[in-house]
Amino acid sequence: MEPYSVFKDLAIIIIFAKGFGILARKCKAPQVVGEIIAGLIIGPSILGLVQQTEFLTEMAEVGVVLLMFSAGLETNLKDLMKTGPIAFLIACAGVFVPLVGGALLYMGFYGMAPWGSENFYQAVFVGVIMTATSVSITVESLKEMGKLKGKVGTTILSAAIIDDVIGIIVLTFVIGFKNPESNPGRVVLNTFLFFAAALVVGFILYKVFKIFDDKYPHTRRIPIMSLAICFIFSYAAERYFGIADITGAYVAGIILCSMRDANYVEEKMEVSSYLIFGPIFFASIGLKTNIDNVDGAILLFSLGFVIVALTTKIIGCGLMAKLCRFGMRDSLKIGVGMMTRGEVALIVAQKGLSVGLLTPVYFTSVILLIIISSICTPIILKLLYAKDKEAAA
Repeated sequence: MEPYSVFKDLAIIIIFAKGFGILARKCKAPQVVGEIIAGLIIGPSILGLVQQTEFLTEMAEVGVVLLMFSAGLETNLKDLMKTGPIAFLIACAGVFVPLVGGALLYMGFYGMAPWGSENFYQAVFVGVIMTATSVSITVESLKEMGKLKGKVGTTILSAAIIDDVIGIIVLTFVIGFKNPESNPGRVVLNTFLFFAAALVVGFILYKVFKIFDDKYPHTRRIPIMSLAICFIFSYAAERYFGIADITGAYVAGIILCSMRDANYVEEKMEVSSYLIFGPIFFASIGLKTNIDNVDGAILLFSLGFVIVALTTKIIGCGLMAKLCRFGMRDSLKIGVGMMTRGEVALIVAQKGLSVGLLTPVYFTSVILLIIISSICTPIILKLLYAKDKEAAA
């Protein structure tokens, strides 16, 4: 392959990803859905305009790290602390029930797997994909109805943030356990050491960045240094602790999210992510998705995957909300609000592919889940709030 052909590939990816992204938004679906479909169309499965290369794979890895760094920067620690144990309990139930449901679904299709076997970790990983929550669609719907600042809206938002943190920790454990050279004690120890080191180093970095922030507010050196910290944490997580690089990036974002210029840094990260790295990452998922081997069994599994992923979120989060003394209708709203999936589910699936816990054909299931959950959630939420108005009348 000619060295300069990469420019042709990048041009095709950006044009198709943005074009289909805009089309998806016109259809009231998340933009990432359009970018994934674009990758599927230009990839080997359909048109064959772009082939997956090592360069594109590495660019996609940078893209996913930036996405997780941005997610950490967007975290509001004050809101996270204010919500207290209720949001934490809802988030725990929203992780545990889908995790078990996804593992049982996989074993139901492919047979029960003994503890520690390859199939066992693959089954657990299917559950891990289901744990992720993306509330961007939910937030937009609640904004439209003027319900975002209410008790239910705040609980959904806070629980979703905690949900993602727990999901990333679970992902870290599963990847660590899957490594044949690892043992459970070592995985637990490495995870604990990573977060302990991140806490100490993070506190020092926060103080240093606060001084820089006060002395050089709103200058480009702040986002430049922040990006360097993101990459250092990503490298250190993988190299020294055996933790996923995306976990390091996410923790770096959380460390810096409380500094005064956090929004400024996030805006600068958004530019590079929006222009090139984001489209490459999401399009690369489409490029890797293999529909040649999609048959009746995979389609049936995908249908089960979507049903289990949606219902387990509603059951887990809704029941825990009910136990926390929310009303029946409010509990249902929280469960429905937590069932959307998006970027984090794709990031987790991508990580599973890179470590051999997932095969490309199962991206079909993940993409289908994102599309259906993104369409269904706003509709069901509006119906539930409409019932409130009817009851009040």
